Amino acid sequence: MSDTLSPEALQQIQRLDLRARMVVRGFLQGLHSSPFHGFSVQFSEHRRYNRGDDPKLIDWLAYAKTDKYFIKRFEAETNLMGYLVIDLSKSMGFTESQSMTKFEYVTCLAAALTYLMLMQQDPVGLLTFDEKLHAALPARSRRGHLGDVIAHLSKLQPTGTTNVPAALTQVAAMLKQHSLVMLFSDLWPQGNLKAGDDSWQQQIDQIISSLARLRHAGHDVIVFHVLDAAEVEFPYDGPVQFTDSETGETVSVDASGFRADYLQALSEFRDAYREGCNRLQIDYVPLDTSMPFDTALREYLQQRQGRF
Repeated sequence: MSDTLSPEALQQIQRLDLRARMVVRGFLQGLHSSPFHGFSVQFSEHRRYNRGDDPKLIDWLAYAKTDKYFIKRFEAETNLMGYLVIDLSKSMGFTESQSMTKFEYVTCLAAALTYLMLMQQDPVGLLTFDEKLHAALPARSRRGHLGDVIAHLSKLQPTGTTNVPAALTQVAAMLKQHSLVMLFSDLWPQGNLKAGDDSWQQQIDQIISSLARLRHAGHDVIVFHVLDAAEVEFPYDGPVQFTDSETGETVSVDASGFRADYLQALSEFRDAYREGCNRLQIDYVPLDTSMPFDTALREYLQQRQGRF
């Protein structure tokens, strides 16, 4: 199933709404042959029975089908307010080894998550940011809202510089109701990637602090950390000149000699976010543009299941 949900396969489909439907339908079909079997039907209507719950609330029909104890969730529990928060920085438009840019990958993933959430009747909204936050679409659960989100996503272009901490701080101040915040970004700080670089670590710490504000405000958070496959694999040899798409800064390196240092720095870069998110009980999902979309959707469902 993953082959049909790969960026290469979906690149042949031009319409974003059709891409989203293919991703979700293919993913839900795959659930039936996975450890999530049965979960695709029940996750929006039930939660697991927990010690202390009233046994009178057990859904015995669900028990007969699954041999597990579930209780029916009330409507107030069922609706999960979700917000897609998408990075519009120029670096998101980078691609080297794959047909999809990071931004195209993110918009396809965001559209699929919107489709999935609306199937569950969960309200979903869209926010974008560069150096500041841009309110795009309010959270709604009506069926026609998918078309609104798709239309808006289709018009977006990654053209700006970015300030992730400022944008997330604004999100935390803006959201009044308990929500699921889904951040889509490459999370690149400014400057060259060097292992142990203090400037980089300070910028990463600022981003982690802004995520902490969201958690302290009572929101659930998933960080979809999306990189290009070339940024992950570094498939370069010999002299190469790289240009920062946001600052225009250039740097020339001997790629062959630099590869080991780069990959070490990249590992430390991702680990810093992973460890920071783990401390805050935030789901951290490292992705690259060669990965099938079901990887990210599975993380979403796991997060939602764990929420109740």
